[in-house]
Amino acid sequence: MWKFSELPYERVDVDKFIEDGLKRIDAFEHAPTAEAAIEAYYAMDEAMQKVATQFTISHIRHDVNTKDEFYDAEQTYYDQNLSKTMVLNVRQLNVMVNHPFRKELEAAIGKIVFTQADAQVKLADERLIPGMTQEQMLKSRYAKLTAGCTTEYRGETCNFYGLLKFMQDPDRSIREGAFRKWAEMYAGIADQLDDIYDEMVKVRTEQAKLIGYENYIPFAYLSRGRYDYTKDDVERFREGVKKYVVPAVARIHERQAKRIGVEKLHYYDESFCYPEGNPMPHGTEEEMVKAAQEMYRELSPETGEFFDFMVEHQLFDLTSRPGKHMGGYCTDLLSLKAPFIFSNFNGTSADVDVLTHEAGHAFQAYVAARAIRLSETWQAPIEICEVHSMSMEHFTYPWMDKFFGDDAPRYREAHLSAALEVIPYLTMVDEFQHRVYAKPEMTRDERYGVWHELEQVYLPWRDYDGDPFLEKGGFWMQKQHIFLYPFYYIDYALAQMGAFDFFLRMRENREQAWNDYLNLCKAGGTVGYFDLLKIGNLRNPFAENTVKDIAEAIEALL
Repeated sequence: MWKFSELPYERVDVDKFIEDGLKRIDAFEHAPTAEAAIEAYYAMDEAMQKVATQFTISHIRHDVNTKDEFYDAEQTYYDQNLSKTMVLNVRQLNVMVNHPFRKELEAAIGKIVFTQADAQVKLADERLIPGMTQEQMLKSRYAKLTAGCTTEYRGETCNFYGLLKFMQDPDRSIREGAFRKWAEMYAGIADQLDDIYDEMVKVRTEQAKLIGYENYIPFAYLSRGRYDYTKDDVERFREGVKKYVVPAVARIHERQAKRIGVEKLHYYDESFCYPEGNPMPHGTEEEMVKAAQEMYRELSPETGEFFDFMVEHQLFDLTSRPGKHMGGYCTDLLSLKAPFIFSNFNGTSADVDVLTHEAGHAFQAYVAARAIRLSETWQAPIEICEVHSMSMEHFTYPWMDKFFGDDAPRYREAHLSAALEVIPYLTMVDEFQHRVYAKPEMTRDERYGVWHELEQVYLPWRDYDGDPFLEKGGFWMQKQHIFLYPFYYIDYALAQMGAFDFFLRMRENREQAWNDYLNLCKAGGTVGYFDLLKIGNLRNPFAENTVKDIAEAIEALL
């Protein structure tokens, strides 16, 4: 039995991989029969899996300890060399779109692969390689800078995540103190973050203009695989959020202020839900993983098998510690058909959310890898990937007593409320990025001004209690997606509509809702966004009244 910590790692020789890859593409292009072309394509996919797995092992081990000199050097090597593989991408895409056996290939491995190739070929320009390398180096600078931030609070050395538990303390002065420390840490590195983001906006804009786009926005949509909808559709969705969700959340916060006994809700009160304190999970990290294992065994045979696999192979790193990369994610060791969950436990209910949200991603990857041969189509579009994760949070509601005991009902209420409350922020981040990249020459002060302006629209209840850095619009800096994954964040808002859809349906017919969810997970990315919505029997979030109907239904339940 293998364990992640024992997996062998060998640096990928990028130049050798390119050399061998070009030979595989040549065999694919000149295959004498359709059957030979199909097998040649699968051979390319399998070779990519092996290389990607080695890169992912290195990436995880670097994130676990950004101070590890060996894996820091590996990360630098990949930052400087991986963009070279674009020559393979360019060659493969050009061969695919013009392949003599394209019709047979589409029938065998999926039409969506070629639909994506037709779109992605626009980005397959070797002139982009230097900019890609520069962008990756900037991302690494950002990750290292934020991972290295610590402060002392109440006798503990805390990073950003370590402070979050104090920001949910029943003692308001403790919450406020943690908030001040948190804000001070961001203000302390603001100049460096501004420098990094200035360069990111510049290089991304240059990349877009290099291939004929006016700005980075259409480039980003294309690179994110948004073939089914446009920025106009997203803008219409944002307007629905402003019209129906923002007022609902404002009313929720009014009730919250009364419930916790404060006259004015400040930022450090927003995540504090109950006067006796927020529901906190019981037990150690090991005990919570064991509880999750019991939960998934009871939820369904498929989830039980999946989580047993995760535990057996130790496919988690959950402990927060100095030098560890911020945030949490699920990634995949492709050649092993094994997901991996990375997080920073902080002693709050967010730890349980990791064991549902990230496990939702991992479950989908696990079942799709066993249902679909081509790894290229294991993952759905991001808007659907987040449906997998967010819906799992709701499907696991009946088992929350394993983590919260008698506090489980309050956890479910707080979680459902938070899922609605975050939507204005998600859409605000998206509009902020549209504004920034539509005017890339914007100064850093203008960026702060745009964020401050948008807060008045999307978060009219927000009060930073006089903190000068956040009052001027500095809060945007805490969202790593703005730096690392531009234009990703709106996917969470779109996906939450689907997750709410599943939640409302499971209240009526849990078995049918679960079967639709399982079918959606197994489908991976074998078809496009709207077709996947149909497989899951989910409503289109861009359709008139979808946001209105869902927001009203959730607020009524709350």
